[in-house]
Parts: sequence; structure tokens; C-alpha cells
Amino acid sequence: MSEVRISAEPRTEFGKGGARRTRRAGKIPAVLYGHGEAPKHIALPALEFSNAIRRGGINQLFTLESTAGEKILALPKALQRDPIKDTIDHVDMLIVKRGEKVTVEVPIHFVGEADKSGMVMHALNTLSLSADATKLPDSIEVSLDGLAVGEHLTAGQIALPEGSELITEPDTLIVNVVATPSAADAESAEAPAEA
Repeated sequence: MSEVRISAEPRTEFGKGGARRTRRAGKIPAVLYGHGEAPKHIALPALEFSNAIRRGGINQLFTLESTAGEKILALPKALQRDPIKDTIDHVDMLIVKRGEKVTVEVPIHFVGEADKSGMVMHALNTLSLSADATKLPDSIEVSLDGLAVGEHLTAGQIALPEGSELITEPDTLIVNVVATPSAADAESAEAPAEA
């Protein structure tokens, strides 16, 4: 995943009123923390940040450039969204270092088709992984080809990108294929109910 360079300016106003004024100015209030440093309150350009998250996902790596010329590598740790407008209201950013391993939730992308006589039941849509902060996968591809009725895949069976370590319990169910009720089964279930 590529890094996105974005400007970050210090925030001097805090609380609900200060956050509203920051958002009205076209910026997102954020907190930058990690590596034993005191939390820093910053403002990020709303449009640039939102577009980067839309393209790269929640695990998008950012290089935050301050007005003083300081560059900090950071990952979004938590996003708060406005439920009506679907805009980002606040961001918690985690400071990371090159070569450092971080734990992130990576989306699972299902490809292929399982047995047509069965129904695919997705139990999990993300996997928790530990990976180098600069080499986070966008998603993990899981093939459903060849899965028959009654078969399933667990987290431990998924092929991970090189350098990634599974944090999710290996026996956690990811997907299974169950039998679909046939028309004959449906008729036999209705017959005793009529008697």
C-alpha cells in the first residue's frame, strides 16, 4: 500500500465548539498518539483525507507534514463518522515507524463460486493481522472454488501475504457452505402442518 502525504496543522481549540469550527473550515479534527509521546491535537484537510480513505481503506498509511517541516508516519486507528452526512467527524491517528509491526483489521475479498447446490454463509469479513506498517495488505483474497456442501474455511486455512502474521484465532470460521432446502423438503415440512 502506498503512502499518502497530507498536511497536518496543530489545533488550539478543543471541545465540541472547537471541533465544529474546525469542520466548518474544511478540516477534520484529529488526535495523534503513540510511541510514548503526549497526544497531539491536529487538523487534517477533510477532502484529501476522505479521498485517501475511500481509495486506500482504513489501513491507509499517511505521512503527516506539519507546517514546521516535521514528517510523521501514521495510521488511522479509529474514525468517527456523521451518521446523516456520512462524513468523517474525527480521527485517531497512531504514530508508526518504518519496519515496525502493527495489528490491523484487513478486509477479506471472496472470489470464485462454491457448489451451486449449496448456500455460502460468510461468518467473518475481516482478519486481524500483524504486519509491517509500510507493507499492509489492502485485502486478503479467499477462493471459494471447490467448496462443497458441508465444507468450511477457517482463519488458519487462509494464505496470508508474506510478512503477515495471523492474530485472529486460527480455528475461527470464515465461510461455510450449507445445503439449501429443496422444494421436496419444503412440501414434506408443510404436509404434517395441514393434518
